[in-house]
Amino acid sequence: MLARLRKAKEENEGGFTLIELLVVMIIIGILAAIAIPVFLSQRAKAQDSATKADASTVGKEVATFYVDGTTAPTVAQAGGRYTLNGEDIGKASDNVTYVAADSVFASATDWCVEFNNAQGSDGNETWSYDSANGLDNVGC
Repeated sequence: MLARLRKAKEENEGGFTLIELLVVMIIIGILAAIAIPVFLSQRAKAQDSATKADASTVGKEVATFYVDGTTAPTVAQAGGRYTLNGEDIGKASDNVTYVAADSVFASATDWCVEFNNAQGSDGNETWSYDSANGLDNVGC
């Protein structure tokens, strides 16, 4: 039995060479260098999507309000929720802020709500929803 093991050990190379291990490590390093920046940009894109969703939700609620109401609505963000004339209209996404100072309610055909997310793709991502253009990547 020992003779068979010695013969098998003499005939076969056991393990990997140092060069083979280095090549594998270099390949893993290159893949990591490509994957990490792509992953990090996904967080900013998710923050942009949250801002877009909040702007769209509140904008559609304001549009619906103007179907029945003739007075300018009051939109507010408090306690992680959005309110329209004191009624709850939905949850505010994390890091998304309603910019009340820049939002405009001139008339039923000329209004705009603006939202900001400091965690967005360019560091200060602003999205608005207005009566003329709908969702847009500009302020009011």
